[in-house]
Amino acid sequence: MERARRAHGARRPRTVLALLTAALLAVPGITALSSAARAADADVSRNGGFESGLTGWTCTAGTTVNSPVHSGSSALQATPAGGDHAQCAQTVTVQPDSQYTLTGQVRGSYVHLGANGTGTTDVSTWTQSAPDWQKLSTTFRTGAATTRVTIYTHGWYGTGAYYADDISLVGPGGGSSERPPAAPTGLKTTAVTSSSVALSWSAAAGATSYDVYRDGARIRTVSGTSATVTGLAASTAYGFQVTASNDAGESARSAVVTATTGTGTGGGSADLPTHALVGYLHASFANGSGYTRLADVPDSWDVIDLAFGEPTSTTSGDIRFDRCPVAECPSAESDADFKAAIKAKQAAGKKVLISIGGQNGQVQLTTAAARDTFVSSVSKIIDEYGLDGLDIDFEGHSLSLNANDTDFENPTTPVIVNLISALKTLKATYGPKFVLTMAPETFFVQNGYQYYGTGKWGGQDPRCGAYLPVIHALRDDLTLLHVQDYNSGPIMGLDNQYHSMGGADFHIALTDMLLTGFPVAGDVNNVFPPLRPDQVAIGMPASTNAGNGHVAPSEVTRTLDCLTRKTNCGSYAPHGTWPALRGLMAWSVNWDRYSNWEFRKNFDAYFG
Repeated sequence: MERARRAHGARRPRTVLALLTAALLAVPGITALSSAARAADADVSRNGGFESGLTGWTCTAGTTVNSPVHSGSSALQATPAGGDHAQCAQTVTVQPDSQYTLTGQVRGSYVHLGANGTGTTDVSTWTQSAPDWQKLSTTFRTGAATTRVTIYTHGWYGTGAYYADDISLVGPGGGSSERPPAAPTGLKTTAVTSSSVALSWSAAAGATSYDVYRDGARIRTVSGTSATVTGLAASTAYGFQVTASNDAGESARSAVVTATTGTGTGGGSADLPTHALVGYLHASFANGSGYTRLADVPDSWDVIDLAFGEPTSTTSGDIRFDRCPVAECPSAESDADFKAAIKAKQAAGKKVLISIGGQNGQVQLTTAAARDTFVSSVSKIIDEYGLDGLDIDFEGHSLSLNANDTDFENPTTPVIVNLISALKTLKATYGPKFVLTMAPETFFVQNGYQYYGTGKWGGQDPRCGAYLPVIHALRDDLTLLHVQDYNSGPIMGLDNQYHSMGGADFHIALTDMLLTGFPVAGDVNNVFPPLRPDQVAIGMPASTNAGNGHVAPSEVTRTLDCLTRKTNCGSYAPHGTWPALRGLMAWSVNWDRYSNWEFRKNFDAYFG
């Protein structure tokens, strides 16, 4: 009976409403508001289907994929991590005091869709689990003075990748007075080197930012009318375009300007063989691998890093190279024989370097005085032994980033700035033949794809990605980068999947990041440019005793096949083919000897 009474009474308001509506429509000048509102409504979001990549969106850890998609050919894939929920957001122009409907298709766990800055009550909606595409929708009304609103989607910390597609914000348009700018004109090159191209163009009326494209792919966003594109291969032609953007959208692309990079020595790498084998020689200590005399190192080793030069204290900058004492290394040669062996190796075309740091050699150049002491003490070692250059093997807590140091292209942390300055001074002192190599751990390089320093909200390890500003500042002087692909935790690759040690896929994915480049901390407007393939060697343990992450020779071969020939690849698909990949680095010569030279023999068999 109660239900019947409610149903019967519910019909009466509808009857009254119908009569009122009819009366209103009968009055001259009064029109149906709902139809007029629908006519004025439009989707004011940009690129909600992600068909233009991430254009218009700012993402902390996002990319576009071709599968799965809800419609069209692309969708957003973003992968939250421990300290990042992988938000993608855009700010749109809206009308004050107006109603809007935010809608999107999502897939994954704990996916959110919402709007901030509405001027009234900010809104969000989410789904706990969407194994297939699920529609999320919410509405809001803008405040009396609101003209811009930020819409977003994100996942939840550490819950895995989520997907989003067909995001729209429907309501009154932001006003016909604001339109995307015209395409920029006057694009030209202003300087070209072996690894960079400087560009400039004329300002576009109404533009608030510009996107630079290289060979059709957007590579960076700038606020001014110039940009320098770095990390290019020598003697290679590239096509560049520029677009202009404002809140209303992105312009068409400018005309293409083609530039061909110059030749170049590659930081001394021209003196190396096309494919080189790099190895560390235990010169200052002994362990279970036994001592190996420098003269007994086989000719297969093209670069020999003397391990290690270490500081007198962490912050002194005073580097000393003390050879392994006879009491600890009974078979060690005399200083005279050691120096003679260096000359003999150099006469055979090999490079002998001093490696600074290592596991126990923490180096922090916190002051200008420490920087200058570093330069003078390292120079003394190089001069005394007649060495070809320097290897930087800073590990542990040697490098970290201050909380406000967020731009790898313009670092401000003293230990970073002073190291860059010191290495540039050494390079300038010894000239173009000076060999400069680096052997960072994965945590300091590829981990920068997810995390950089303490992060936007703090709480991250300040060492995350801390090598990136050093590598970037010295990329034109750098002979070789051989990241230690061992003793590493899982690292996220450019496929937004975690890769672990123990197989070829780990080495393929991590090397692909160096050769393709990657957005630092997931910011597509802050991309670490690729290195030249002749600057990259892959660091591996020479044997199971040498370190965690050793792989069998067959996996080493598969790694090289995939990267240099794009054959024999596994589950990870690299973004290119690099037959000029320089080669391999091993920790260490001693451990390889201990294992009957398995690593060296496999390298020789592959490259001939």
